[in-house]
Amino acid sequence: MNTVSAYVFRQALMPLLAILGALAAIAILTQGLNQLDIIITNRRAGFAFAYVTLLALPQLISLILPLAVFFAVVYAMNRMQSESEIAVLYGAGISRGRIARPIMQLAVLAALTHLAVNTVIQPWSLAERRSVFFALRTDIASSLVEEGSFTFPNENLTLYARARGAGGEMRDLLINDARPELDYPVTYTARAGAIATIDGRPAIVMRDGQIQRQRDDGTVDVLDFDRYVLQMGQMTEEPATFYLKASDRTLNELFFPDRTAHYDQRNIDRFLAEGHSRLSSPLLNVALAMIALAGVLGGEFSRRGYLRRIAVAFVIALLVRLTSVALQAAATDEPDLNVLQYALPVVTILICSIAMGGKGARKRRHSMGPEVGRRAAA
Repeated sequence: MNTVSAYVFRQALMPLLAILGALAAIAILTQGLNQLDIIITNRRAGFAFAYVTLLALPQLISLILPLAVFFAVVYAMNRMQSESEIAVLYGAGISRGRIARPIMQLAVLAALTHLAVNTVIQPWSLAERRSVFFALRTDIASSLVEEGSFTFPNENLTLYARARGAGGEMRDLLINDARPELDYPVTYTARAGAIATIDGRPAIVMRDGQIQRQRDDGTVDVLDFDRYVLQMGQMTEEPATFYLKASDRTLNELFFPDRTAHYDQRNIDRFLAEGHSRLSSPLLNVALAMIALAGVLGGEFSRRGYLRRIAVAFVIALLVRLTSVALQAAATDEPDLNVLQYALPVVTILICSIAMGGKGARKRRHSMGPEVGRRAAA
């Protein structure tokens, strides 16, 4: 890469990193606010909250990277045009193709990064994120029992523990079970207790306590115990069955799902659409970069700026990005449309290439080169 190409590459790279960072920060903040329930229901989940928010970053980058490339190229090219740097390059005999070359190198680099995120990083991060969520929601010890507070894991279940000690031990425990399937409410009190897993299900092991159960005649039976095990599996609202969604799966799992699993059988077309989207969406980085180049460089020199051309280019780029999302959604119902996910960026690249490098455009640029330089110097 020569000096001119390196300079143009840097002019687009720095805005790309800045725009990508800003958009990612906004997206992370939005995702974080959506997961505040983790902190509200579990005061000990601060690290998990930060972790699951960061795990959403690869998917967010995948969504915003093509538009970030577009904005970065528009900013860099428009600045160079406004400061007459492009005019000077034309006057020095540097063609439009040589100016666009480092921009395309940056777009290809972004596309390769996008492909790596789609095929390797995103599936791992989203699967890990879903696993963390599933673990948090099934962690009875941390989410259902709060020190010094009444908690309600079920509409008809109340838990209270005065204090919690090391190893998850609870002191002065009270549990009131008023489920409809019971004839009468049952109240458990214990001096101490602890969360345990018995036969793969959560349970509370209580020590030195009483069981109070109301009888038909209105009296109350009281049973003292030294040790009592209360199974919690049927008393809490069980979380939904853990499934890996299409966005959480690897390419191999998307194109070759487990056809013996009912969930996979019902979502084969969705998996295919997601797989083809991951392979085709990196091409959007090149396509939107070409739209930006055509919008800024594909026209006559103007002292008044290029706001109108940039606005048109932005509308086209936004339509291309939205169309790619719509095609993926449509392909979930009609798998034959998956080929259009590849056709859209490829056709866009071809059209912009013709607009940028057509015979008429080359003639016009050659004839304008010295004149543009004189206008810029005037």
